[in-house]
Amino acid sequence: MEIDKAIRESDDTRLKTKYNNAIYVIQRALALYSVEEVAFSFNGGKDSTVLLHLLRAGYYLHNAGKKLSSGDTGDAEITFPIRTIYFESPSTFPEINSFTYDTASVYKLQMDISRQDFKSGLEALFNAKPIRAIFLGVRIGDPTAVKSSSPELTWMAAFHESESHLGLVIQITSFRFRVHASTILWPSYTSIGSVHDTVPNALLLHNKTNDSEENYKPAYLLPDGRLERAGRVKKFTSTPLSAVSNGLKYEDSHCKSMFTASVIAVGDEILFGTVEDQMGSVLCRKLHSIGWVVSHVAVTRNDIDSVADEVERQKPTNDMVFIYGGVGPLPSDVTIAGVAKAFGVRTAPDEEFEEYLRHLIGEKCTGDRNEMAQLPEGITELLHHEKLGVPLIKCQNVIIFTATNVAELEKEWDCLIELMRSNGLLAIAEPFFSKRLATTLSDVEVAQPLSEIYNKFPDLYIGAYRESRGGSLIITFEGKDKARIKVAEEALCKKFHPEALSEID
Repeated sequence: MEIDKAIRESDDTRLKTKYNNAIYVIQRALALYSVEEVAFSFNGGKDSTVLLHLLRAGYYLHNAGKKLSSGDTGDAEITFPIRTIYFESPSTFPEINSFTYDTASVYKLQMDISRQDFKSGLEALFNAKPIRAIFLGVRIGDPTAVKSSSPELTWMAAFHESESHLGLVIQITSFRFRVHASTILWPSYTSIGSVHDTVPNALLLHNKTNDSEENYKPAYLLPDGRLERAGRVKKFTSTPLSAVSNGLKYEDSHCKSMFTASVIAVGDEILFGTVEDQMGSVLCRKLHSIGWVVSHVAVTRNDIDSVADEVERQKPTNDMVFIYGGVGPLPSDVTIAGVAKAFGVRTAPDEEFEEYLRHLIGEKCTGDRNEMAQLPEGITELLHHEKLGVPLIKCQNVIIFTATNVAELEKEWDCLIELMRSNGLLAIAEPFFSKRLATTLSDVEVAQPLSEIYNKFPDLYIGAYRESRGGSLIITFEGKDKARIKVAEEALCKKFHPEALSEID
């Protein structure tokens, strides 16, 4: 078997380990189930193509072992008999369809074709011919990964590898296959989805051969395999919530693009009063600077259920939820698991994030540290920025900061803002303007006049607080219309003698 021979002769020990692990899974499945009870989902993509060749090798070795145990030393390589399922879609690239059918012909695959969606197609095929296990060539943490809700099915993702190793495995297979792959996978696409969301990966752009034609390097030469999904179109859609000020809804023209956010800090040390949470106030100011309203700030315990409950409460009522603290290898670092539970998904190793950790902490990326690569399955998007050691983690409308102090948070925020502007990850609204007045008057003296202004200007955020016991009373005005704030300020000042109120800023 050509792939088995080539990998065993390779000097790449990590690839050999991955290969041996995959072959073990395949042989274990073939020992547990008969060939008639297993199937292989093939879509023509590089992951499932690599898995096809791994299955061929695994089946070959499985049969070779059986023949040797029976005293037969003849050639064990026979036709690949595992049932293969292909879900054909109108949005699939025509080249992928051609490649899939050509591959089926070359390797004599017993291929069932379904033109239904994945779930419905599987149900129909399994009702017609029940199976007990299926091989899927998906990456751990891939947002398109499918979880089975059927207890009689065993789902097996037999091989998870980086772009460079996928390229190596594909290249050492037959020459005919390599020719097909080079015409489809290599030129510019590192992650092939549908015709609607797949674009050339600009990171592979080599140079221009003439004024109109761009030349791309092969996909397996992508300098950083973590950026494979830069070849997918990312879209941001958000429906702004109705703006609320002082408990009243308003529809002024300057407020129609109001976005709300919730901030969650995770840490028993904050609740015990051991440390003061400075990051929350910084994050609120940052959000305020881009025109977002912070609707809620919470501190939760280092407890999975506490984190999950808070995230579950906030994510449906806010455009975005920002959470920090409790991220890392310590037993108290439960934020990731809590977010996963809030969305009703499990955590699974994310190969891309693991590569970042390996770059950051080297060979120490084992044990508890490696557990940091466990991310919410199927909902995680990594937000890459060259200035960050590890990417920000986005789970639908929840963004997880890994910062542990104000300086780190400000750096992550600045990177997020850059990504927002370039990729449309978040909306940047009109900024807020603010005005603060100070007075030595008592709360009782200020209460009635301030209440009148409060009711007269429901489109502004008007509040008051004391800097310290016995200190000045600070009256605040917040809004997106600077002129409107000025009018409200003047209206309040007229209710007192000229020296009663003084501007702070």
